[in-house]
Amino acid sequence: MSTVPPRQYRYLDVLINIFVVILIVSNLIAPKSFAVGPFRLSVAYMLFPITYIFGDVFTEVYGYSASRRAIWIGFMASAVMAGFGVLAILLPPAPEFKNQAAFEIVFGVVPRNVAGSLLAFWCGEFANSLTLAKLKLLTNGRFLWTRTVGSTVVGQAVDTTIVMIFIFWGSPFAQIVNLIVSGYLFKVVYEVAATPLTYWVVNTLKRREGVDFFDRSTNFNPFAVGAPVAPAVEAQT
Repeated sequence: MSTVPPRQYRYLDVLINIFVVILIVSNLIAPKSFAVGPFRLSVAYMLFPITYIFGDVFTEVYGYSASRRAIWIGFMASAVMAGFGVLAILLPPAPEFKNQAAFEIVFGVVPRNVAGSLLAFWCGEFANSLTLAKLKLLTNGRFLWTRTVGSTVVGQAVDTTIVMIFIFWGSPFAQIVNLIVSGYLFKVVYEVAATPLTYWVVNTLKRREGVDFFDRSTNFNPFAVGAPVAPAVEAQT
């Protein structure tokens, strides 16, 4: 039985690399928080919502399979970063290295926090991508804003709830709710504000790549990483 080789895209690999860099940087700066009135937000919120915008672009332009690939690469990169962060801390510092305490603050991880962050990222990104792919079919490719905002409403609800419960389990219930609501509202507003930029990126990529992907026969199993992409589900523009 013959197989059709997967299509090669001009910008997909570059975009996945940028996506992974933003994800890793957001993880590194996450321990610092800042205050906006009564709300408490991680400085990672400056970058992390961008990963969901990337997820929207991957799914809207290249399809769910491309987004699935990016999510798994980002997941593994985050796991590797966390693992080597622990190893770097455990190695005894040289006598002349005087910044061990500061190094541990930046790269130190709590296993529960790492597990929560990775699980939240995995679940949230797949919820985001799946929602967008299904909405695209439902709207027949019209009303892009309904997909970018709708997928964020779902994906960020999953992500924010999981990560805050994992990290702050045992804290007062009101504090956890405050953190969930603060983070969730910020991320959704961020996505809505970025809608014009998302429109421009999506339309530019569709035009330059010559593709507008509809997941009509896609296997939505998140573990089917090696599933082939059938050219019949691509609508050339």
